[in-house]
Amino acid sequence: MCNAKNKIENLLFSKLLRKKNRNHKIAYVSLITTIVVVANMFFEFKFMDVQFSFTIAVSALSGVALGSLLGFTACFLGDLVGFLYNSGGFAYMPWIGLSMGLTSAFAGLLYNALESDNKAVNIIKGIVVCALSLLICTIGINTTAFWLLYSPTTPYGVYLVARLIGKGQIFNCLVNYVLVIIGAPLLEKLLYKSNLSQESGQKD
Repeated sequence: MCNAKNKIENLLFSKLLRKKNRNHKIAYVSLITTIVVVANMFFEFKFMDVQFSFTIAVSALSGVALGSLLGFTACFLGDLVGFLYNSGGFAYMPWIGLSMGLTSAFAGLLYNALESDNKAVNIIKGIVVCALSLLICTIGINTTAFWLLYSPTTPYGVYLVARLIGKGQIFNCLVNYVLVIIGAPLLEKLLYKSNLSQESGQKD
């Protein structure tokens, strides 16, 4: 029973938060939610005709830091809070928060349930997270939702190619994927050291 509980905790929470109480978990979620809001609102820029943002990378790294459950929560809330703070006159699009949350959950599951110091394994985990994010979130959720909302009479394949390549969305994705593959193992090490220092301080 205890072993099953540990496995569930590994799936839901990061190593940093598994043994933390509810107040600590709420504090971490609040912090990451704030980071997500700031990233969504202020770290977007346009290069030529391509709109760049760090949404995918921030979402995935949030999952590494918090785990799948709290990472999903922080990213979904971050998107919602950012919209409520400054909607820009646009309607709320919940599928964006859902995509961010799922990207975070994928990263949280893979990096926290399959912990490894092996560089090749970490690269593979990063590639899998990015592939899931591309197929399920960017294509399956976001592109489909925008297609249904704005251009349902256009063949889906045509709209998909136009969005990913014509509007340069794939280039934004690739930049984020590189940040995830490089940044996730570094964040894991940082959190591991932080967790060790906290445990050492508690023992003292």
